[in-house]
Amino acid sequence: MNSHILNQTLRTNYRRWGKRFLDIVISGVALFVLWPVLVLVSLIIKLDSPGPVLFVQKRVGLNGRVFNIYKFRTMTHRHRLPTGEIFGRDREVTRAGYWLRRFKIDELPQLINVLKGDMSIVGPRPGLPSQLLEYDENGKKRLLVRPGLTGLAQINGNIYLPWPKRWQYDALYVDNLSPCLDFKIMFWTILVVIKGEKHFYRRLVEEKNDHLIN
Repeated sequence: MNSHILNQTLRTNYRRWGKRFLDIVISGVALFVLWPVLVLVSLIIKLDSPGPVLFVQKRVGLNGRVFNIYKFRTMTHRHRLPTGEIFGRDREVTRAGYWLRRFKIDELPQLINVLKGDMSIVGPRPGLPSQLLEYDENGKKRLLVRPGLTGLAQINGNIYLPWPKRWQYDALYVDNLSPCLDFKIMFWTILVVIKGEKHFYRRLVEEKNDHLIN
């Protein structure tokens, strides 16, 4: 068996069952290890501002299936329409919420979504049902895989990118899905958490280089 066939076999098996197996192991271990952190963050949120600990919202997953996504609440508790991105110290963001967002701690409850099978550790970020009609061909392709906690767009600027550019990264991920790419994205995500998304967006604008696929 030559290296090309071996590589294709590895990718196929990873897509069929390896990726899901890895998701279950990572999310299960992470929830077991991090439960004291989850409890502490829940207490901080309750003490910091009135409202529930968790923010629950409908999102679109694999093959267009709608599910409830879980996040730690980082904004004031009132009804609002999801009309745009919230940046930095927006007046809608709570004091604790700013730091939870900055270090992506608000996303940790989504480990439950991963364990349930709604999401994956790596994949396109799950979109809102209202966005479906706006999807171009790249946007539609992102529905072919489970959405992720982090993905190719998230390590290349994330909220600083326009939606068509994010969908372009998502389609690129779907076309090149492999264990190697997933581990690279997980590694770069750690750097993004440490340095911030804006740092990586500026770097990419300067270099004009998509650095993970090749």
